[in-house]
Amino acid sequence: MTGLIDDLGADVPLTAPPRRVVSLVPALTEAVATTVPGVLAGATDYCTHPPDLGVPRVGGSKYPKVDAVLDLRPDLVLANSEENRPGDVARLREAGVPVWVMAAPGTVPQALGSLRALLTSAFGVPAPDWLAEAERRWARPRPVRARALVPVWRKPWIVLGRDTFGGDVLHRLGVATVYSAHAERYPRPKIGELRARFAEGAADLLVLPDEPYEFTADDGPEAFPGVPYVLVSGRYLTWYGPSLVDAHRELDAAITAAVR
Repeated sequence: MTGLIDDLGADVPLTAPPRRVVSLVPALTEAVATTVPGVLAGATDYCTHPPDLGVPRVGGSKYPKVDAVLDLRPDLVLANSEENRPGDVARLREAGVPVWVMAAPGTVPQALGSLRALLTSAFGVPAPDWLAEAERRWARPRPVRARALVPVWRKPWIVLGRDTFGGDVLHRLGVATVYSAHAERYPRPKIGELRARFAEGAADLLVLPDEPYEFTADDGPEAFPGVPYVLVSGRYLTWYGPSLVDAHRELDAAITAAVR
């Protein structure tokens, strides 16, 4: 298995398919658990899928307990360039642990292509059926039917900007995101600016996911009086992996009901 390179161009010195894997990325945890059952030896506190995943927890994605990861003696750690700190990745590598870092995908095809490379090269397994089905379902963007503002946090307000996976998910379902041309991937506009987007007609739909911030019917919509909104699963909007198969149907149904 010589010559393995992760998304960032770093060597991944595996000599055989890994059998003890620690995942620091919830979406990768689900993808690996579904495709290569039994290899996960540890995961973060936020790795909620599969729901019955019974492995030791090593803290959060942003602040994992590196010593706890090392104590599990992994032969591979999975990380993401946006979710995990370079210093933690460096420390694991310095300890002799191979780390595969997935680049933060800006589109659905990029995410699925990266997953295909990870599973087929690092794990040496055929591309799973769920991957092919997700590629099929998400292949063609739909015509624009709404223009959405998509907060992912409040206090301060943070919204989807340019080149985000969640933004491309919505784009492929016919929803343009208001800040898609912004210089930042996750802009932090003031609430007055966000409300003005609706008042001036630049936005006509508020999309509120339940993660990373847990927006609810009582926490989020009240900041935008009179604005049409839809509550969606953050997992369906931002996770890349097996959830993308159901995400297409579930998100499409929620958006269709909101824009009628």
